[in-house]
Amino acid sequence: MQEVLDHVYVHSDMLVTTDWVNEHLNDPGVRIVESNEDLLLYPSRHLPGSVQIDWTVDLNDQMIRDYVSRENFEKLMSANGIDNDTTVIFYGDKNNWWACYAFWIFQLFGHTKAAVMDGGRLKWEKENRQMIKDVPKYSRTNYKAPMRNDHGIRAFRDDVMEHIKNNLPLVDVRSMEEYTGKRLHMPEYPNEGALRGGHIPGAANIPWAKAINPEDGTFKTFDELKKLYEIDNNLNPDDDVIAYCRIGERSSHTWFVLTYLLGFNHVRNYDGSWTEWGNMVGVPIEK
Repeated sequence: MQEVLDHVYVHSDMLVTTDWVNEHLNDPGVRIVESNEDLLLYPSRHLPGSVQIDWTVDLNDQMIRDYVSRENFEKLMSANGIDNDTTVIFYGDKNNWWACYAFWIFQLFGHTKAAVMDGGRLKWEKENRQMIKDVPKYSRTNYKAPMRNDHGIRAFRDDVMEHIKNNLPLVDVRSMEEYTGKRLHMPEYPNEGALRGGHIPGAANIPWAKAINPEDGTFKTFDELKKLYEIDNNLNPDDDVIAYCRIGERSSHTWFVLTYLLGFNHVRNYDGSWTEWGNMVGVPIEK
């Protein structure tokens, strides 16, 4: 993909503008994927030619808390007309939380021909661009995925334990109220079952929202992001970083920023996050 962005990032090819997407709506080599928290948004109206991928049903195993198997990922891709050479463009609500989450899961299966639309639904709507209700139908493909790689960009609780032991950087991307234990959930959200509030020992609080422009959901400039993460919070691109939130959606947004916009070499998303850590017996917390 060749793209002209307002700002230059380390891996700018992983981010496309609304102009680029508008020019590629009918490109057979591109599949636009909408992934939202609010599942009623896509049926109400969506980008022409886009398909919906539901993070709860399509990307998660329905019997255990884990992601889909290689076989089911292949079926999902084939059903949406995506082959191994298709460039997948993700966008969605909530400033692209779930778009980045879906993008991250696609990377677990090695689908690197992918990018995120800067600004997501918010920017597209603010620009009064075309949205439709028609659901497209695509011919099935014969998609082949490698075995899911859970260790390159995904962290587990034992990895977090090692980080604590070795005093390695952890980034808590939740709100300050969640970080301090004042809340067990996001503002205006129901409690999702965490028994204790607080944060993982040693974690720095860098709320995900500091990385975006609230007026249109776009990412801040490279220099602004570098100041936020590297100067103000002492992170280094060569650090071994683990990011977390409540279930991994907000931290996938931060993972995207650190990995692709700033070019950090080793960032993992702890998707167990606080719903796991805040319920485990015998693990340390701080407030």
